[in-house]
Amino acid sequence: MDAATVETHCPYCALQCGMGLRPAGRGAGPAVEVVERTAFPVNRGALCGKGRTAAELLTPGARLSSPLVREAATGELVPAGWDEALDRVADGLRRAGAAHGKDAVAVFGGGGLTNEKAYTLGKFARVVLGTSQIDYNGRFCMSSAAAAHGRAFGLDRGLPFPLADVARTGCVILVGSNLAETMPPALRYLTELKENGGRLIVVDPRRTRTAEQADLHLAPRPGTDLALALGLLHLVVAQGRTDEEFIAERTSGWPEARAAAMAHWPEMVERITGVPVPQLREAVRMFCDAPSSMVLTARGPEQQAKGTDTVGAWINLCLATGRAGRELSGYGCLTGQGNGQGGREHGQKADQLPGYRKLDDPAARRHVAQVWGVEAESLPGPGRSAYELLEALGGEVRALLLMGSNPVVSAPRAAHVEGRIRSLDFLAVADVVLSETAQLADVVLPVAQWAEETGTTTNLEGRVLLRRRAVDPPPGVRTDLEVLGGLAARLGHAKGFPSDPEEVFDELRRASAGGPADYSGITYGRIAAEDGVFWPCPAGPEPAADGEPAADGAPGGGPATNGMSDGEPADSAAAPPVPHPGTPRLFLDRFATPDGRARFVPVAHRPAAEETDTAYPVVLTTGRVLAQYQSGAQTRRVAELNAAEPGPYVQLHPQLAERLGVADGEPVAVVSRRGRAVAPARVSGTIRPDTVFMPFHWAGEGRANSLTNPALDPVSRMPEFKVCAVRLERVEPV
Repeated sequence: MDAATVETHCPYCALQCGMGLRPAGRGAGPAVEVVERTAFPVNRGALCGKGRTAAELLTPGARLSSPLVREAATGELVPAGWDEALDRVADGLRRAGAAHGKDAVAVFGGGGLTNEKAYTLGKFARVVLGTSQIDYNGRFCMSSAAAAHGRAFGLDRGLPFPLADVARTGCVILVGSNLAETMPPALRYLTELKENGGRLIVVDPRRTRTAEQADLHLAPRPGTDLALALGLLHLVVAQGRTDEEFIAERTSGWPEARAAAMAHWPEMVERITGVPVPQLREAVRMFCDAPSSMVLTARGPEQQAKGTDTVGAWINLCLATGRAGRELSGYGCLTGQGNGQGGREHGQKADQLPGYRKLDDPAARRHVAQVWGVEAESLPGPGRSAYELLEALGGEVRALLLMGSNPVVSAPRAAHVEGRIRSLDFLAVADVVLSETAQLADVVLPVAQWAEETGTTTNLEGRVLLRRRAVDPPPGVRTDLEVLGGLAARLGHAKGFPSDPEEVFDELRRASAGGPADYSGITYGRIAAEDGVFWPCPAGPEPAADGEPAADGAPGGGPATNGMSDGEPADSAAAPPVPHPGTPRLFLDRFATPDGRARFVPVAHRPAAEETDTAYPVVLTTGRVLAQYQSGAQTRRVAELNAAEPGPYVQLHPQLAERLGVADGEPVAVVSRRGRAVAPARVSGTIRPDTVFMPFHWAGEGRANSLTNPALDPVSRMPEFKVCAVRLERVEPV
């Protein structure tokens, strides 16, 4: 790239596509334009419409440019200076804590925050506020997969291998993911998979653009993915396709998991899921006949009240067939939010400290407390999960600092959550735009965007990346780190909260050292030079295992290096140590459990938290569309994206539309036990007749999350976004 172009990454999904920003011509548009960055290995220059138009939000009219405070006399938000705004926030947090106790003050973060900001937010909550009440919207993203990863493998990283490996395996089962719309540049890996002779199986109740690429499309009833996975494992056992050597040498718990699977015979699974037995058998044949195979899951099976067990069943399928802990095979989760991976690794999740350490682990507390310069006993214990925290607002929690999230649109049972937010004594929101949640705040703090600040993110592969500052924030806008530093100073902590992101990252490295997500060997310089570094990456070198190559992606628990290259003399004792190269592939030697074995977890199908009945006879499932992102707070402000997808809709099968008497484009009401949403009908034969789909990017009467069920997974505390019972009502056009 030319010297004027800044290499950076997209602000949206967890693919974190590489892009360049170069100065744009004069005019009313943004100061920079997005250009391709073809050398970056993940997307190789490809960008979706959201990435291409990302610079549009840098224009002054699209974003906040001054702090806002709520005027007592009128109740309106009016512009204010930064000192007044920060003073008000500090006072609101201080008053709530003094009157009701430290846990009456809460912090709610976001999966789009950089590692530096997520780390500082967690430190701010625990050191400055002394509260246990901190969680983030990433709890709504891949927490079920994270919990299942931890149970089975002892370590959670979305993909335990580089995304490029997907194109080189023999078969992929893609469960509940529509990559063609949610991560379009990643679709090329599935295309290359098929070009290389591999097979693709897609599990989705809708025939999406991704499912159209599949060799086999399984369309189960929403909420039955667990039964489907168990049915496939039953067939694997019945057909003698288990890898007994792998099971014996590298796993534990197989007899119990096997017995649980054998209780789910194919005909029973067909009745539960609606997937015909011949399709189940074909899926097993394709998966087991391939020399290597993968299962990749996304929000479809994870956003359920049994999401952890569902993911666990798919992991069991991989383990039983020896398709884990080997090159080009394994289970992986496709993380959703831009920093959904790194965001939960460094302290803004209710039960975790930096480096993916557990908050209730005494050794972890001592280590992090020493880095922070506080007593371990002063750190609060684990707090409430995201939805439980939102449910407590206005009750036990009286004041909330919210950064980078919009729960008025994105939370389940959203109308109820909106009511809880309105009942707070004090709400402060730091955001780029005036989101629906920010509109309810007592103080709104305008913060810098991705292109206006430097920081790291960790993509779905576990690759730590560097976003670089390309333009200055407009006057009146500060970075999140500056905001937290200013608040900390007002609350008695003048030191320990720097605004320089590289200084924060260096502290994060020390705090993560020795933890499961060890970043201590990663520096800004290395990230820039190496197109990202895969964690874990400890500060010291890792010796090569006997007989193993010391190369990128070498077999073993992580790649190794002996500090020698071809032509070097054998006696290299005087040579400086070579830094640890990072770990593109996990689990090749051993799993991250105490005994090095992966754990089978016995699971059994159970119904959704809310099944259909005569009053609510249809299943609602929700998801994303190509042109919008998450709660839409940013993408709904981009003209090109709005033109492509201007509003909510209800996708329903022609048979259901005919019974209802609704034509394509006519308004239809979707009613659940929690609320009502109205949007135009989109009649399509690509969805099951017993199911309707709504995208969740909009507020107002088309808000899909007015309907969704907050029933929680008992392990991950993930709400059941993907399944709830509804009825449809015809709405007379106005």
